[in-house]
Amino acid sequence: MDDLNQSQNIYQGENPPAGETAEPVYTEEVPIGQPAPTGEPSLPESQLSQALPPSEVPPPPFIEENPLKKILPIVGGALFALLVLFVLSRILFHRGPGTPKEITLTYWGLWEEEKVFKPLITDFQKTHPAIKINYVKQNKIQYRERLQGRFQSGEGPPDIFRFHNTWVPMLQNDLAPVPQNILTNSDFEKFFYPVVKNDLAREGVYYGIPLEIDGLSLFYNEDILKAAGVKVPTTWDELRDSAFKSTVKDSQGRIKTAGVALGTTGNIEHWSDILGLMFLQNGANPGKPEGETAEGALAFYHFFAEAPKNTWDQNMENSIVAFAEGKVAMIFAPSWQALTIKEMNPNLNFKIASVPQLSGGTTVTWASYWVEGVWNKSKGKAEAFEFLKFLVQRENMVKLYSEEAKTRLFGEPYSRVDLADQLKNDPYLFPLILQAPTSRSWYLCSRTGDNGINDKIIKYYEDAINSLSGGASPRSALETAAKGVAQVLSSYGITP
Repeated sequence: MDDLNQSQNIYQGENPPAGETAEPVYTEEVPIGQPAPTGEPSLPESQLSQALPPSEVPPPPFIEENPLKKILPIVGGALFALLVLFVLSRILFHRGPGTPKEITLTYWGLWEEEKVFKPLITDFQKTHPAIKINYVKQNKIQYRERLQGRFQSGEGPPDIFRFHNTWVPMLQNDLAPVPQNILTNSDFEKFFYPVVKNDLAREGVYYGIPLEIDGLSLFYNEDILKAAGVKVPTTWDELRDSAFKSTVKDSQGRIKTAGVALGTTGNIEHWSDILGLMFLQNGANPGKPEGETAEGALAFYHFFAEAPKNTWDQNMENSIVAFAEGKVAMIFAPSWQALTIKEMNPNLNFKIASVPQLSGGTTVTWASYWVEGVWNKSKGKAEAFEFLKFLVQRENMVKLYSEEAKTRLFGEPYSRVDLADQLKNDPYLFPLILQAPTSRSWYLCSRTGDNGINDKIIKYYEDAINSLSGGASPRSALETAAKGVAQVLSSYGITP
């Protein structure tokens, strides 16, 4: 640093070059002590130090350095490193100060193709550009096992996923609770039907958001009922009478046209849902099937397959196929089976009504529906719930229904109470929506493919019904079933 001042005390006493006689160097200064005679040469440095008292010996020569000389290179290097990191981050991520971190969420669906959700995902990303949604339609075969297998291994699990309303006990450790800033408990009670609280809430916390509602309705062939001179039944007594009058048998007692598909298990779609409905309507507890109410419900279901007045038997085709072919007057099914029937027979004259009730009893209907959940270990839980909050908004549910209806006869029935009027002119869905406020559900839901709580319990009730055909009493049949049902419920931590 040439511009810094240097303080030096230099004393002459250098050796001359070889061959030259040193010229004496004189100084005008008067040494400390007595004055030197005029013209007397000054002493060399080594002699001077010996000649002076110790306290008066001058310090050795030195150069005083500025401390900034060592600090500035370190500071400069650190600032340069920070500048390099900042430039690299801008190049790699193309984000300015304050821009949210980008995240991609995987969404596992079951029934809808990607093109159905794509318009809504596009709308969402207009206001949430940092959140990317990757929708993947899954195969329903072993879906529940595959889903939980991914959760346990941590290899490619979905952040958002569809699950059945009865799966909460099986997925309890995998489901993230819905935050209050997404939907409060009062929002749930205001937006959705009461069955949602019964199915998805645990100790005041909800574990999923439904985008649809479904359950059982009564499908009837208008031409067959008209030919038999009977009306659409609203009670079970009326249904029994209408079924008897609508049944046509040949001379050998074989059924040509069945009155109603009830009484068996192997050839009746959704028989377990129907039995569950009868239990609940009769005041029986399907988790603890004992006593007259449970025995009465089981016996009534099987009654329709008991000769000689049976309206159905084991020789009939699958109930959905038989109905589409015009071979049975009435069946029970969820709304989506109307799509199946219409595809099989577009010209079939059928309509849908609410399920029958007990005369003078409390109105109880049946629900079985699918829900959207968030994995509790997802790194994007907040963003996932933000997307579900977007989907469940009124205008977005209408748009989702519209996109679904582009590919089929109708979309999924609205889960929101305030959208019920949107379906008032729909002959396939409005009867179901009218039942939604009084619907209940239990672990007898068919076609969930869970290989778990539903399928295991259904098997015990299937054995009970089949044992009635073998001559067992309702009481003995249920005693055996009750033990198996209790074991299943206990394995999932459920008290019946």
